[in-house]
Amino acid sequence: MRFPKEGASEEEVLRELERKTSEDLTFDSGRILGSMCTYPHPLAVKVVQRYIDRNLGDPGLHVGSQKIEKEAVDMLASLLGLEGGYGNIVSGGTEANILAVRAFRNLASVEKPELILPESAHFSFIKAGEMLGVKLVWAKLREDYSVDVKDVESKITDNTVGIVGIAGTTGLGVVDDIPALSDLALDYGIPLHVDAAFGGFVIPFAKALGYDIPDFDFRLKGVKSITIDPHKMGMVPIPAGGIIFREKKYIDAISVLAPYLAGGRIWQATITGTRPGASALAVWAMIKHLGFEGYREVVKQAMELSRWFAAELKKIPGVYLIREPVLNIVSFGADKLEKVEEELKKRKWGISAHRGYIRVVMMPHVRREHLEEFLRDLREIVSRML
Repeated sequence: MRFPKEGASEEEVLRELERKTSEDLTFDSGRILGSMCTYPHPLAVKVVQRYIDRNLGDPGLHVGSQKIEKEAVDMLASLLGLEGGYGNIVSGGTEANILAVRAFRNLASVEKPELILPESAHFSFIKAGEMLGVKLVWAKLREDYSVDVKDVESKITDNTVGIVGIAGTTGLGVVDDIPALSDLALDYGIPLHVDAAFGGFVIPFAKALGYDIPDFDFRLKGVKSITIDPHKMGMVPIPAGGIIFREKKYIDAISVLAPYLAGGRIWQATITGTRPGASALAVWAMIKHLGFEGYREVVKQAMELSRWFAAELKKIPGVYLIREPVLNIVSFGADKLEKVEEELKKRKWGISAHRGYIRVVMMPHVRREHLEEFLRDLREIVSRML
């Protein structure tokens, strides 16, 4: 497509957009079951629309927005067991994880830096390793799909700049033994980063509801940084991730001078320079609006739905759970899984079987009636293959 010589009317442009995006699945359809994102909360949408012009890359122009971002970071830190953290609202878990690895590498000053992480870790760490010249050392998983802490310890060397633990793995929602990793990190004097991109907005509320989930946050002294994504269960519009550090030295280690901005000598720690202030304001607004009790209710519904769905899957011949759900993620396998995936996608279900199983995430847009329709289709498809 070539750059147009003359512009089209607003109505023509919107009409063409509507036609071209008609192929997209939408969250409000209830057919997106394999995503960790959701339709944003109406208040968050209003905030983004109202403050769409704010740029936190130039805080001298938007002083109030910068203060609000700091308050949002402090509230996230508080949720994660830390009074007064250091960090930013960033583009998502990928950027947050890269920033943590960069901080660990810069502070270690090791010639050949290595990072130990579980085989279940998010692909963003592969990007981090390539970009930062950090060798990734993969630790094995136990039968329950959590990281083998003994294997982590066996891989520590003088080149190890950090350890990674996952609080809510992408595929299964498994929470690693973060307390044991924390103890290990303290014993060896190595910082521990927790990727709680998904679990960060689930685990605190699930634990308050009585679910037995390991501690994972700054209450554990070995944890030096945490990734948490408000644009997942936090219901904030994309993009809105979060990186929280325990100590200022980690932010200082990745900050560079941006000398030409309106605020004067501004130091930036994020990968992006220009970045949307509206996202940070939406994070702040949602936390203020829902509070702990509001988010607890969201998580309560999601956790209960996941347990019900897992029980229903067990009733289907030829279908099996990969493991009992820990968070609000249910993953299952089946005979002829690729064919099952193909047939489900023909019926417009937004799922994936690329890991060797199908993952269903009970996000706020997913309702029981959606899952009942999915189960009817799944039963029909699987029964034909038996």
